[in-house]
Parts: sequence; structure tokens; C-alpha cells
Amino acid sequence: MDIKLIALSALLDTLPTYAADISFTDPVDHQFDIGEHLAENAVGFLPIPVIITEPAIGYGGGMVGLFLHETEEEKEQRKQAALAAIDGGAQLVPSAMTLFGAVGTENGTWFAFGAHRRSWNKDAIRYVGGGGLGVANLDVYKNLSFPGFGPIAPIDKTIAIGTKTKVAVLMQQLQFRVGTTPLMLGVKQLASISTVEAENESLSTAMKYTLGEEAITSGLGVVAEYDTRDNMFYPSRGFILSADYMIYDESLGSDYEYRHFNFDGEGYIPLADKWTLGLAGNYQHFEQESTFISPTSKPYVALRGVSSYRYQGDEIKTLQSQITYAISHRWKVSGFYGVGRAIQADQSEKSESVQAGGVGFRYQIARRYGLHIGMDYARSSEESAVYFNVGSGF
Repeated sequence: MDIKLIALSALLDTLPTYAADISFTDPVDHQFDIGEHLAENAVGFLPIPVIITEPAIGYGGGMVGLFLHETEEEKEQRKQAALAAIDGGAQLVPSAMTLFGAVGTENGTWFAFGAHRRSWNKDAIRYVGGGGLGVANLDVYKNLSFPGFGPIAPIDKTIAIGTKTKVAVLMQQLQFRVGTTPLMLGVKQLASISTVEAENESLSTAMKYTLGEEAITSGLGVVAEYDTRDNMFYPSRGFILSADYMIYDESLGSDYEYRHFNFDGEGYIPLADKWTLGLAGNYQHFEQESTFISPTSKPYVALRGVSSYRYQGDEIKTLQSQITYAISHRWKVSGFYGVGRAIQADQSEKSESVQAGGVGFRYQIARRYGLHIGMDYARSSEESAVYFNVGSGF
């Protein structure tokens, strides 16, 4: 069976049977669509089957439910816009959204989570909050470097260290719009309780001695966002620039002390009627003040086709491009390519680089909202993976 049909069949099978009075056929193009289900059903949600092939944690899956909350006035406005144009309604941002889910993989990794986003006064004030708990069985990579001495040969290789992290995490973010501009400024809080151990018993004992049995990470920071995208779920034009600077300090209740700056940028440029160019970049800077920190605290290169935490560093740089062709307003195919670099400040600015690329497809599952789902196949020089995505993939 075609992989697109498999994805759609899996999605259809998860739709509630009590929604028999709701149409899953779009009234404009008569294609399979769950926009009416999301808008008109009192408990309507988008069930997203999750297929995990992340190289860092192995094969697995789960389920995520996306709830879009709208007033009757907002529903009617979106419905009329959707009936008037193929892309109608997609530019109307829902005032509230909720997400719940749980995932697990073959290596024992699992995570259950929930999040809520709400805005007031025509999106002049925005709140995002969420939390979760789980277990992550991850390999973290350390570089062993020795210049050599006399008969002892030099050493320069990277080794994988198996770790198990149990964590409960909470995040909150509050933003305020600057006038009527696309700029929003705000504050962010992140707190977690975790325990970390290694597969190697001796190393695990050393980690407990240096990191403690249980650690609290608590941070507070500022955030800025400038967003001109035409759709938050699957943009076709516009850009978003976002940055946050987080301080993790003992005065905030944190056992680890460090500073973390993160900048993300995405841009979408229409090249022709059916072609769109997407560009994305990420820069992160990490300043460690504590002698010992959790091995998963440092940022890493995040690219499709590259294991999470495979390339960690005190400075992270990534650049991605993606070209998308619209077969129709429903079906889209894309090709993408990205490069990333991790720089270690404690090793005389030693850096590691990686490249990855791939292909993917998307199906517009809810035209009223501009929601797209699909799959990507990505490959780097070391591994490959398949991703089940909602949105652009960046």
C-alpha cells in the first residue's frame, strides 16, 4: 500500500465513532478533511499517530491529540472564509489550543505531556504553558583527545556513553505585543527535577557523586518574537525570528548554574505559483558556571537525519533549506538539506560538523486551519530516519 494511504488510513482509524454526524469531506474540493470535525464537534480534536524512528532512541510510537478551542463567532468567521477561498481561514489564528500526548520507544524511552496556548485581546497577550514526565535512554557523545607522548600514540576519537534520565519538567511563557506590530516580548520560566545514571556502573557511581542523586534545574529568562508568517501551522510566506536568554542560577532554586542563549529563524519565500523556498537557522551559546552539569544540559545540533545529542557543544550553528512543490493545494512534496556545527569551548574551540538531507510529503488534513501532516525521510553520513510530522518539518 502507498505510504500516503497508510498515513491517512491510520489517521482515519483514530477518529471517534461518535462523530458520525460530522462530515469528513470538504464542501469546496470534496476531499478528505477533518476541519469540520475540529470546528463543530464539542470534543473535536486532531488525533496524530506518532511514528518514531529517531536514531537516538530507536523505533516507537504514540498518540498526540490537538484540540483547537474557538468561540462560536470565531468558528463562523473561519467557516465563511474557508467557503470563500481555498486558503480561507488559514490566516486566522485560534485563540486557544491544547495538546496532550504520550510516546514510547523500543529502548525504554517514554514521555507523557500536555501543553496549552491561549491569547487575549486579539493576540495582544499570549500565554504558553506545559509539562510532562518520562524516561530518556540516550547516548551522549564525548571526545577523547590525547596528543601522545613518546611511545604512546595520540588519541582523537568520539565515544558513546549510554545514559538514563528520569525527568519531570514544567515550562511557562508570557508575552505581550508591542503596539500593533508583529513583535512580542515576554518572560519564560523552566523548571525540572531529574536523575541521571549511566549504563556503566563505575561511571554511574561517579555521576551520582558529582551530580547528586536528584537535581533541580530552574531557570528564568526573557523572550522576543517577530512573526509575519501567513499561517502558524504550515506557512507559505513570511518569516519568524525568535530568541530567548535563560539564566539558571542557585538563587532561582537550581542545582546547576549556566546561561543559555537561543536564536531561531525561519523564512518562507514563494518562488512561483507552485514553488516555495524555506530557510531556517539556529544559533545557541552556552555558558557553564557549575563544575558539573547534567550531560543533557548542553545544546545540540537538531537536524532531520541526525541523532539528538549526537553533536553537543557550547556553541551550536545550523542552517537548513527546503524547496516545496505543490502538486495541488492538498498534496505537497519537498526536498531539504541542512548543515550543523557544534563547537566545544573547553577543547580549544574544537568543532564537529554534520550534513543531512532528504525528501518528504504533506497532505492538508484541515483546510480551514491550514493544517498539514506527512512524513520525511532524512539521511546523514552516519544514519537515516523517517519522521511523521505536523507542519513544515523545521
